[in-house]
Amino acid sequence: MSLKVGIVGLPNTGKTTLFNSMTGLDQPVSSFPFTTTQPFLGAVSVPDERLDKLVSIYHPKKVVHASIEFVDIPGLGIGASKGEGLGNGFLVSIRESDAIVEVVRCFESEDVPVDGKIDPEADIENLGLELIFADLDVVEKRLPRLETKAKSKSDKDAMVEYDILCRCHEQLLNMKPIRDLHLSKEDEKVIRAYAFLTAKPILYVLNISESEIGKEDSEVVKRIKAKAEAEGSMAITLSAEVEYEISKLDDADKEVFLAEYGLERPGLNAVVQASYSLLGLETIFTCGEKDCHAWTYHKGMKAPQVAGCIHTDFERGFIRMEVVSYEDLIKSGSEQKAKELNLYRLEGKEYIVKDGDIVNIRFNV
Repeated sequence: MSLKVGIVGLPNTGKTTLFNSMTGLDQPVSSFPFTTTQPFLGAVSVPDERLDKLVSIYHPKKVVHASIEFVDIPGLGIGASKGEGLGNGFLVSIRESDAIVEVVRCFESEDVPVDGKIDPEADIENLGLELIFADLDVVEKRLPRLETKAKSKSDKDAMVEYDILCRCHEQLLNMKPIRDLHLSKEDEKVIRAYAFLTAKPILYVLNISESEIGKEDSEVVKRIKAKAEAEGSMAITLSAEVEYEISKLDDADKEVFLAEYGLERPGLNAVVQASYSLLGLETIFTCGEKDCHAWTYHKGMKAPQVAGCIHTDFERGFIRMEVVSYEDLIKSGSEQKAKELNLYRLEGKEYIVKDGDIVNIRFNV
C-alpha cells in the first residue's frame, strides 16, 4: 500500500531539516527563503516495538517494517495560490499526498531571519487560507460546468456531485476547510478525484528551540494543540535541528543524547506514528524463519482486502486467514506454544482484521 505524506510550511520553518532528519537524505538547507525549489521524496520506516518483539521470537533472516513516503514540498508562501513565491505548481504535490504535515516555526534565531515577529498562530492561519483559496479556485471552475446538468435533473450523478460541491463552496467561502464538513464516506468518494487540499488530514509539527525541549508548553503552543484537537487534527512539538543531530548518531550515542534531553525516543517517531494514525492505518504481521514483515492496511478492512495489501493474488483467491493476536502470541512465548493452546483460529471473508494480528493467508488461484 503506497502512502504519501506532504511536508509543508512557510519559508524558514525548518521543514527541510525535518525531512532530512526523517529520511536520512541531505537536501540543501539555508536561511534564505525558497532554498528548496523542487519536491523531494523519501521513504520512512514506521517504528513498531511489536515487530521488534516478534523478531526476538522468530529470529528471521530478514525484517521489513511498514513504511510511509514523505515528500518535502517547496514553494509555499503567502500568495502561493495566486502564483506568487515559487508559484502554485507545487500545490499539485500536496494534492498527490494522502495527508499533510505542516511545520510551524515556534523558535527564535538570529541565524534564521524572519520578516516581522514569530507568530505561529498567524502562520497556521495564513497557510490555511492559501490552501482554502486553491480549493476555492477548483470548485468555482467546476460548478458552472455541472450546474446545467444538475438543474435540468437529467443526470443524477451530476446532481449529487453538484450538491456536494455547493456545500464545499459555501464552506470555503466562509474560510473554513472542507475537512470540517465531515462528509459521509459516499460523499467523499464522489469528490475524491478533486483531491481537495483542505480535505486532507493534517498534523502540525511545532518546531521549538533546543532550550524549550522538555519544558512545559508555552501558551501559544497550548492554544495550537487545543485548536488541533478541536478540529480533529493533531499537533506535536519537537526541535527539527536537534532531531537532525540525533538522526546522524549511531544507536549507542543516540541513547546518550536522548537521555541528556530527558527524551525516551526521537521526536521523529511521533511524527511517523501520528501520520500513520491520521491516515487511519493499522498493522498486521506475517512471521516465519524467512522474514518478519509488517504490512499496512486501512482500519475496518475485511480479511480478503487486507490479504490483497500483501499480494493481489491473495485477495483474488482468498479462502481463509489463519490468525493469532499479537498479545496471545507474546503471552505464549512461541508459535508452537500458541498452537498447542489453540490460540490460532481460521477466519473467513467477513472477518474484520484487527491491529496487531499475525496472519497466514490461505488462497488458491
